[in-house]
Order: sequence, then C-alpha cells, then structure tokens
Amino acid sequence: MPAFAYVGNALDGAGLRLAGVRCWVPARGDELAAFLQARAGAEAVFLAIDVAERLPRNELDTALAAGRPLLVLVPRPGEEPSALDPAERARAQLGLER
Repeated sequence: MPAFAYVGNALDGAGLRLAGVRCWVPARGDELAAFLQARAGAEAVFLAIDVAERLPRNELDTALAAGRPLLVLVPRPGEEPSALDPAERARAQLGLER
C-alpha cells in the first residue's frame, strides 16, 4: 500500500507522481469514486480543495473525522483558505483573525 495519495489537478498530480505518490485526476462527476479509491489505498490522502468542494459534504466530514487515513486539504495557491478546512471553521467559530 502506498503511503501517500493525491486527488486533484493534473499539474500537481504530475509532480507528485515523480515523488512516488499515487494520483487521481478525476473528471467532473467522478470525484467521489476517485476519493474513495484513494482513501482505501493509502495512509495519507492529499485532497485538492477544488475536488473537496465537489464532494458530498457528509463524505468529506466523515473522512476528516475518521483520522485514518489522514486527510489533508490542499488549498489553492494565493487564495483565501476554504471554509471546508477544519482549522478555518474553528477560527471562524471562535472569532479569531488570521
């Protein structure tokens, strides 16, 4: 079983493949299947926020809460953090500034 998996865009996936990461670049509508395959076959899954936003919210929340495999949401470079990120949700609920 590979240690790492990535589900996201082709450009990032190409670079991560060179480092030995198993990658999925799902077409629109195939995000959930790719995400479930990645979770089933890795110790840690890096999930691009673009893909995370297209997943059913209950699937994403369940995966984040499970803790195994570790799920890391990869933000868009140069943009504000997503509201899907658990750390951002906690900051918002506590009224903390970034």
